[in-house]
Amino acid sequence: MTKMCFNNFVQIFFMETKKAADSLVIMTELVLPNDTNTFGNLMGGRLMYWMDIAAALAAMKHCGAPVVTASVDNISFEAPIKIGNVVHIEAKVSRAFNTSMEVHLAVWGEDAIHQYKYKSNEAYYTFVALDPNGKPRHVPEMTPETDGEKKLFDGALRRRQLRLILGGKMKADEATELKALFNRE
Repeated sequence: MTKMCFNNFVQIFFMETKKAADSLVIMTELVLPNDTNTFGNLMGGRLMYWMDIAAALAAMKHCGAPVVTASVDNISFEAPIKIGNVVHIEAKVSRAFNTSMEVHLAVWGEDAIHQYKYKSNEAYYTFVALDPNGKPRHVPEMTPETDGEKKLFDGALRRRQLRLILGGKMKADEATELKALFNRE
């Protein structure tokens, strides 16, 4: 047992820090008739399915282990994606915590015939890395480089605390980052 704890410590201690860009996944799909509703728009459930796949791939690239979806934040649809249009899903880790990773997704529609691209939506998915026994395992830290990555990284702790409160895993008065937003003394 002691040897196993020491090996885990060594693995965590020497775990490398990764860049957000290292986890980038860009997934592209064509919206076909079977993917649409009666209005000719991509069904939200189909898009969420594709987003889950892209986000899981980004999380796996970051931690080098199998992952499971722990939560999906608000998905608001800004613009529908029509039948025959192309969907581009960009996913990358925005911050890594102890055993979990937040993945930011940006979704773009593209009308390939008229040659224009438009934003459809964005969301945050959270994944937990698993060891060979199906238990949560530590993940590498993530270092943001660009201004956009730093902004996502900085907001990730607030989003995480909000998720934990809503999930009943944290008391509101323990959410230090959220308190800072409302207590401006």
